[in-house]
Amino acid sequence: MKILSIQSAVAFGHVGNSAAVFPLQRIGVEVLPVYTVNFSNHTGYGAWRGPMIAPDDVREVITGIEQRGVFGQIDAVLSGYQGGEGIGDVIIDAVARVKSANPNAVYACDPVMGNAKSGCFVAPAIPVLLRERVVPVADIITPNQFELGFLTDTEPDTLESTLASVDLAHAMGPRTVLVTSVERPDREEGTIEMLAADGEGAWLVQTPHLPMKANGSGDVTAALFTAHYVETGSARIALERTASSVYDLLKATLESGERELQLVEAQEFYANPQMQFTARQVR
Repeated sequence: MKILSIQSAVAFGHVGNSAAVFPLQRIGVEVLPVYTVNFSNHTGYGAWRGPMIAPDDVREVITGIEQRGVFGQIDAVLSGYQGGEGIGDVIIDAVARVKSANPNAVYACDPVMGNAKSGCFVAPAIPVLLRERVVPVADIITPNQFELGFLTDTEPDTLESTLASVDLAHAMGPRTVLVTSVERPDREEGTIEMLAADGEGAWLVQTPHLPMKANGSGDVTAALFTAHYVETGSARIALERTASSVYDLLKATLESGERELQLVEAQEFYANPQMQFTARQVR
């Protein structure tokens, strides 16, 4: 499997491609990483150095890859945080060119905007760009519950309302939706859930909620789910594998006491998921 991953990169820590590439490689995926920024560290530290890469420069890198004749071999295009408006056009164009070379290729978009606790943390134009132009051309999207609500102009909080919002997201274009954090009031205390839905049904997986915030965990989640879904064609299997790997990654990070994801230390959890969580079909 080959995945073209158009995301940010940091030298220290793990977000964007610096979070997604290694887990994908560890499960046997050939990754073609294209960087949209090249920062010293993620912006959550409040200080960082390095450049945002101009959209035309990102496009040049993608064109160079195309000229090597590999677009026909690419199984998926993956994108995450979009720092500026121009990069959206570059991604949309890259997806069209890849799909022209390989009509079976899919586009997986992680529509990064924010979360329920901190609200939107991207430039004001980005959520509108994602909703109106990027998500409609995606095959797979991986929003959290907050982002799903913005995309569909709803406020999902229960399982039923989340499923209704997913239906609205399907109507926008994507055939597969992974909701990476379902926080419904009637779930078991101390748990958190993920929901995956496609044309075959919808599945919910519940894991213990770990008391931590880990930058980059969403990037790992989107990458692993995309790869497992493309490989198996099963939302349930992809959900169970992803939940297993990401939970063990987060647990290892929490136990380490470090702020950054223990991405390398947890590598066996990607290669051999423990499959300790079973998804139940909810539709």
